[in-house]
Amino acid sequence: MTKDVINVDGQDLVVRDDTAKAYHGVNWAITVILIALAIMILFAVVFFLRASTDGNIESPAQASNSNIR
Repeated sequence: MTKDVINVDGQDLVVRDDTAKAYHGVNWAITVILIALAIMILFAVVFFLRASTDGNIESPAQASNSNIR
């Protein structure tokens, strides 16, 4: 059975390889979720600011249709 070393709370622990892979997988999943949340929040802020630049808060569809008139 292979062993791997992971760092938990500043301590190196020797664990089985499958446990180490699961630990790293959870870390990657949390990182990806946080990045996705940051991107969604950034888009929401940008869309809100762009929709409210003229003082009227409109949806993106209303803002694009207002240019046609």
